[in-house]
Amino acid sequence: MPRARDLGVEIGRLPPGPANAITDVDGVRVGHTTLIEGESVRTGVTVVLPPSEPCFAGAHRINGNGELTGLEWIRDSGLLTTPIGLTNTHSVGVVRDALVAAAQHGDGDDRWSLPVVGETWDGVLNDINGFHVKPEHVASALAAAADDAVAEGSVGGGTGMICHGFKGGIGTASRVVEDGWMVGVLSQANHGRRARLRVNGVPVGERIGADVVPLPGRGAGEGAGSIIVLIATDAPLLPGQCERLARRAAFGIARTGGMGERSSGDFALCFATGNRGFDTDEGELALRMLNDRRINPLYEATIDAVEESILNALLASETMTGRDGNIVHGLPHEQLLEALGQAGSSITSST
Repeated sequence: MPRARDLGVEIGRLPPGPANAITDVDGVRVGHTTLIEGESVRTGVTVVLPPSEPCFAGAHRINGNGELTGLEWIRDSGLLTTPIGLTNTHSVGVVRDALVAAAQHGDGDDRWSLPVVGETWDGVLNDINGFHVKPEHVASALAAAADDAVAEGSVGGGTGMICHGFKGGIGTASRVVEDGWMVGVLSQANHGRRARLRVNGVPVGERIGADVVPLPGRGAGEGAGSIIVLIATDAPLLPGQCERLARRAAFGIARTGGMGERSSGDFALCFATGNRGFDTDEGELALRMLNDRRINPLYEATIDAVEESILNALLASETMTGRDGNIVHGLPHEQLLEALGQAGSSITSST
């Protein structure tokens, strides 16, 4: 499926990395297990693996009607020490437990693990109370994790998700800032109302109404969904700086029309790979820190990449029929480009 840039839609002024994905940050890998079975199973699990050593990290809660496990230890220690899992709301526990099991090396040394697992609700298309995600699906996603192009749309944890009244799911993007640092983003997009959808500031959701593309089936509850945003960078950031990048995810979500509704669970987590070597008994560690006077371009990169990751999730997701015959339509590419043209937009951003 074409991505935003394949259609001539460019977000922001900064260039993307080689894959325009979170895996452009060296050492980061992504894997999916997608479950599409019968008429009612539309779910899965996505894993994002940071480098094997602990990384400085920070998190931000935009709206708290959701879950991202392990955040208290990240806030306290400033460290991300595990892979990150993404799945549906009622499968958080099994994914967490499977990540704990995967951290054990079978050598009799019981290792401490407090995994990070995020969720969004896929119950419109998926039999969410059937608990179809199993430990072996997490193991498969871990085994499939790679550092190249990332599958998007209705894959992994994003399989049954809905975004702005269209089929949503997994999206990713990256940016290179002037100093050469890379920022990569991966989103599980399951949020927003159709009428609020914006692309490059153009109100395309208003121009692609229910008379053009029907809204999702019963029980969808427009605006009631959630989004998880993961941000990776190779810049040498300290935990407080990571938290500040995580906060900027909210700006990218807002650009597309998201507003963190009361019933939405919106979380962002940022980890930075520019400092390594924490797993040691040395009494003193040498750290690097990006000068705060040079951090604004990373904010810009984060905001633009979040916006583009959401759009890529929409563009990659085709119409899906699921539980109870509910149908969620994909965002039609021709209508999107037509809506951008109706607004007198140049399509490509000038900022």
